[in-house]
Amino acid sequence: MNQKNAVITGASSGIGAETIRALVEAGFRVFIGARRLDRLNKLAEKYGATALHLDVTQKNSVQHFVDELPNNVHVLVNNAGGALGLEPIVNMNESDWLTMYQSNVLGLVRMSQALYPRLLADSHQVAHVVNIGSVAGFETYVGGAGYTACKHAVRAISETMRLEWLGKPIRITEIDPGFVETEFSLTRFGGDAVRASSVYDGMKPLEAADIADAIAWAVTRPAHVNIDNMVIRPLDQARIDKISRK
Repeated sequence: MNQKNAVITGASSGIGAETIRALVEAGFRVFIGARRLDRLNKLAEKYGATALHLDVTQKNSVQHFVDELPNNVHVLVNNAGGALGLEPIVNMNESDWLTMYQSNVLGLVRMSQALYPRLLADSHQVAHVVNIGSVAGFETYVGGAGYTACKHAVRAISETMRLEWLGKPIRITEIDPGFVETEFSLTRFGGDAVRASSVYDGMKPLEAADIADAIAWAVTRPAHVNIDNMVIRPLDQARIDKISRK
């Protein structure tokens, strides 16, 4: 069998970086994209992937990235995104909200639109789009309106993909993690390591590898099986704001 091609966005750290490992181990030829090309190159060398610069917030960057890919793409993992700030609505930072929308929502759509022809190119294989959402896609919390609005949009887009692509050989999976200890909180709090680490005080969060392994499992199911949605939380979390802390 010919080796399948997988594409991962936001692959320079966290869930994206671990997904490189998981998909290489699953036998995929992996192409990775992110803005931090120095990190990407190290990961590419470590796992045997192909690193390409990618900024999903820029249409020209997306097109240049896609132009460097093979004609056939079998898996697209839309992982790029993240949260900025934790202010209440009345203190909205419009720049942060726009940045989150560009990466989490429009970036996902740009990638899916640009790769759609390549996802359909291999008539012998079913392709797969995996959208990394969050429990914030169906829950809300104080200070999280900007991020939860973005992840609610990801859920709406994923469901619409299933409707619009029904009958096409493309599977759609949305994976919604709870607390995962990555650079997520560090980015949200502008590099404040103390504040970021306090998010996980007294509890055991998920690891990036937990989500990456779930992605690999979903994309290696038999061709007739579609995993619509996976909600993955740490044992110590019942909701975004309901945590058991020791």
